[in-house]
Amino acid sequence: MLQFHPPGMGQQIVQTSLGEIVCYVPMGAPWSLRSPDAQPLIFLHNFGGGASAYEWSKVYPAFLDAYRVMAPDLIGWGQSAHPVRDYRVEDYLMTLTEFLEKTCDRPAIVVASSLTGAIALRLAAQRPDLFKALFLVCPSGFADLGQDAGRRLPLQAIGLPLLDQLIYSIGAMNQVAVRSFLERFLFANPNRVSPEMVAAYLESAQQPNAQYSALAFLRGDLYFDLASYVPQLTTPTTIVWGENAQFINADLGQRVAKLNSTYIQAFVKVPNSGVLLSLEQPAIAIALLQQFLSQH
Repeated sequence: MLQFHPPGMGQQIVQTSLGEIVCYVPMGAPWSLRSPDAQPLIFLHNFGGGASAYEWSKVYPAFLDAYRVMAPDLIGWGQSAHPVRDYRVEDYLMTLTEFLEKTCDRPAIVVASSLTGAIALRLAAQRPDLFKALFLVCPSGFADLGQDAGRRLPLQAIGLPLLDQLIYSIGAMNQVAVRSFLERFLFANPNRVSPEMVAAYLESAQQPNAQYSALAFLRGDLYFDLASYVPQLTTPTTIVWGENAQFINADLGQRVAKLNSTYIQAFVKVPNSGVLLSLEQPAIAIALLQQFLSQH
């Protein structure tokens, strides 16, 4: 997966209770290596077949010279460990906590999207000492305010042995399927999907045992009601939402955000964009993040 990241990036390994997390960090030219005392800026990718830290590879280079940037592949995704297990949201709360405790000597600024954004917000509500600020793109627990937004395939089919594996093989492990998934569900404008994006998502999807985390997401095993945690949040937060994001409606997201107007300080809608703002319109994502960082 390293070949899909900018030149000068390398891989750092962080051990967690569920195995190794592979984290992408600058290791040489053209980047200036930041002091360990620099502010940690963590980029967390979305879930879904083929997801990985590549999602932020067009955005995080803009911040490498000013922050201690880290972009991990979460457990079950990319090149990180893929334990064979029935994944639950608690797995990600635990391993993200361990990652932050082991890599950050101060509260981190965390950038995250979709379900991972919701997990980051939930963790910040529980462990505010780990977070300085949150910049979230379309954060959703996919069961917010009682509305189940995510499931597309029949749960009975996904749960059947062998059939769920077949569904994953057909739907995520070939080039045509990956391109179709990006164009139909994650991008507002399908013409913005590049061959490199398809190749990166395909390689991540083809990692051994990658189906376990992806199918847990499809089954809804990781869903929760984010609205239950938003009122407890005490971390300054900005939310950005692609107006064309599927499954997770911007109006519903705004209703959830209004549950804590003290700490969710901005809600910005981005026209002509889906959930993958960082790949579809990276210049806009960079500009919004720069504005956010200037305030924190």
